[in-house]
Amino acid sequence: MMRILVTGGAGFIGSHVADACVAGGNEVMVIDDLSSGKKEQVPAEARFVLCDVTSDTAVEAVRTFRPEILIHHAAQINVRASVADPQFDAQVNILGSIRLLEAARGNGVRKFIFASSGGAGYGEQERFPADESHPVRPVSPYGAAKMSVELYLNYYRAQYGLDYTALRYSNVYGPRQDPHGEAGVVAIFAERLLKGQTAVVNGDGEQTRDFVYVGDVVRANLAALSRGEGLSVNIGTGVETSVNTVFRILRDLAGSRQEEIHGPAMPGEQRRSCLENRMASYELGWYPETSLEEGLARTLEFFREKIKNAGTW
Repeated sequence: MMRILVTGGAGFIGSHVADACVAGGNEVMVIDDLSSGKKEQVPAEARFVLCDVTSDTAVEAVRTFRPEILIHHAAQINVRASVADPQFDAQVNILGSIRLLEAARGNGVRKFIFASSGGAGYGEQERFPADESHPVRPVSPYGAAKMSVELYLNYYRAQYGLDYTALRYSNVYGPRQDPHGEAGVVAIFAERLLKGQTAVVNGDGEQTRDFVYVGDVVRANLAALSRGEGLSVNIGTGVETSVNTVFRILRDLAGSRQEEIHGPAMPGEQRRSCLENRMASYELGWYPETSLEEGLARTLEFFREKIKNAGTW
């Protein structure tokens, strides 16, 4: 049994990670400011502290709980908001992470697992799929912040012996993803198709992403508890899938007959994104197990139940 602190543990990915840590018999604390997370998604067995990662309360939580592992998912996650206000993005995503690293090194934390970003970090790729040696050229403050924190992780390991693994996620989707705000297309399409609302595809829909199911991402976090020291590792499928393809699969699963409706392309949107996962296989013993069709079906079922039980999300 380990003491594990999960930041952002009320959010989409973080709550699934917290669930898995609890299920593994660990003592878990969650800190989250509930700006995008939901209190009901925090496992009942976990201790919960309401605060943001830049606060003294977060530092105090680390000091009193003294986790062996700190899994850091809390973030300003809106790419467009990072463009609109780079300073706020840096305050949360860079300075907040440094505060946690400072707290971690003085309070018994032996490993820091960081939710990084492959797509936002590599920017416009020059080879597909991108491996971890691909040049880092972020095209948003959000991506720049994620890559900056990875450099700080390396510093804290060299200077203080604080181990880390940075998990460079591709496009994560699955149950609990919020279809509002800065959301993935899967959550948006799923909710709208089930409600009989118009689902609009941005641009021509031939832009591609590497869609990885949240359950597989959770397994990567669990693997990183004991493997992947000092590494930044891609967590993706290595497969490019167009937005049009995702729409068609979800439409068929939802029993909808909606034709594809295309809107204007999003300014600054990456055209293609795909991550190689050979390092994850070798260093973490990880490989994605959930097919796109299976993952989309599970996600759609989650939204179907949410809509049936609550009438809304």
